[in-house]
Amino acid sequence: MADTLSSSAQRVQDALAACGVSCSVIEMPATTRTAKEAAAAIGCTVAQIAKSIIFRTSKGGTSILVMASGVNRVNEGRVREIIGETIEIADAEYVREVTGFVIGGVPPVGHATPIRTILDADLLNFDVIWAAAGTPRAVFQVTPQDLKKITAGIFEWIT
Repeated sequence: MADTLSSSAQRVQDALAACGVSCSVIEMPATTRTAKEAAAAIGCTVAQIAKSIIFRTSKGGTSILVMASGVNRVNEGRVREIIGETIEIADAEYVREVTGFVIGGVPPVGHATPIRTILDADLLNFDVIWAAAGTPRAVFQVTPQDLKKITAGIFEWIT
């Protein structure tokens, strides 16, 4: 691993520090773009990966970040119930525009614009989880409680 972080990973590290949590961003030699790849690179279970999925409301275009356990498929109908409006999954261009990061590296913090966040309640089953940190090779370890703190997210059943 390199001694210095890429600019995107450093932006996440700075955002984590600004949130008052002590998490260290790590850039891995192998890709962590998918939950399965991340778990293999880290040496944890796929369920411990907090994957990031960006949605937007159909009418107003409001950004929604869903952080789901790597083994779970997000029930879009359930997210729609929580949000109170219809949603659509965001395309890569929109994700880059609102977060400042590419798909496969979208972290829970450091976004270009504020994003409402929903956290998968299944993440509460673990003492520690892993999240993307700005690039498809960067990750950091965090507790579910600190994930809630840094995102101001709400835990909900989303599967």
